[in-house]
Amino acid sequence: MKKSLLIAIVSLFSLPLFAQQDPQMTFWMFDKQSFNPGAVGMDDCHCGSLFYRNQWTGFERAPKTMMFNYSGLFNVTDKFQAGAGLTFFNDRLGQETNNVFRLHFAPKFDLSGHTLSLGLSLGFLNKSLGNEWIAIDDFRQDDAIPDSEIAQTSFDLGFGAMISKPNKYYVGISATHLTAPTMDNLNFKSSPHAYIMGGVNFPLGSGPLTMRTNALIKTDLGAPPAYDLNANVIYNDLVFGGLTFRPTDAIAPMAGLEYKFAPKNSNNGRTTTNSNIRLGLTYDITTSELRTYTSGSVEFFVTYCMKMETTPIRIRHNNPRFL
Repeated sequence: MKKSLLIAIVSLFSLPLFAQQDPQMTFWMFDKQSFNPGAVGMDDCHCGSLFYRNQWTGFERAPKTMMFNYSGLFNVTDKFQAGAGLTFFNDRLGQETNNVFRLHFAPKFDLSGHTLSLGLSLGFLNKSLGNEWIAIDDFRQDDAIPDSEIAQTSFDLGFGAMISKPNKYYVGISATHLTAPTMDNLNFKSSPHAYIMGGVNFPLGSGPLTMRTNALIKTDLGAPPAYDLNANVIYNDLVFGGLTFRPTDAIAPMAGLEYKFAPKNSNNGRTTTNSNIRLGLTYDITTSELRTYTSGSVEFFVTYCMKMETTPIRIRHNNPRFL
């Protein structure tokens, strides 16, 4: 009970630092589409991802987030491609539960080897509050405290743009909650969130090591922005390790695996299936005042991607005189 009360008090005093209403992920560099729809189809294949985060371990009813992403790249015409996907996440904090569902669509434009992607996301936000409140004074009734579980759903809109070159760099800007949904039953109003991100990959010498750097700036436009800085090194396109730094909040070492399966042929060898799996684990070491009460936060993810390529059948006409 004391920990539940403490987490509520700390959360209130933390609001001026960053009143973030979207879930916070340390592995955001592998989850760009949930807050930037321009990222769908970025991997040039069909990918499904599952993320799980247990924040502030040791607190009773601490925040827990589960998220699923799907992303794919589609050939709309011979010369036009578009990314499409969906995001669903469930976020729990004490008696508050948030369910968000978003559909993403992002046309792709070729800029001399670089790709410009303009994305739009449409979805809904569902928020609910429980009724397991503990009254401080049994002789007083506060009408602002609900005596039954209440929930409400609102329309949600987002936009994002991204310029990238595969395995080289990416730069993106996006916004979520553009409609600023209001839920009168819950006395809640969502705020638009803005994100700026970027990353660069570069080899370390002539060996099998590649450095991948990532940076994210995020704000709800009503508080000072928060920053995520990340660098990780991948060896032989197989295993990676790195570190994320979130000023005034946490330092997070991370490790993971990226494995490419051997191509599979079918349909008389004309169809080749390429697939790979990526997974990672990170632990946020808390550096804020919360470090007295929690050792940190744990997060992991797994992504599976698949791409099928079919060699077209060539129709040839032979002259019977040369058979």
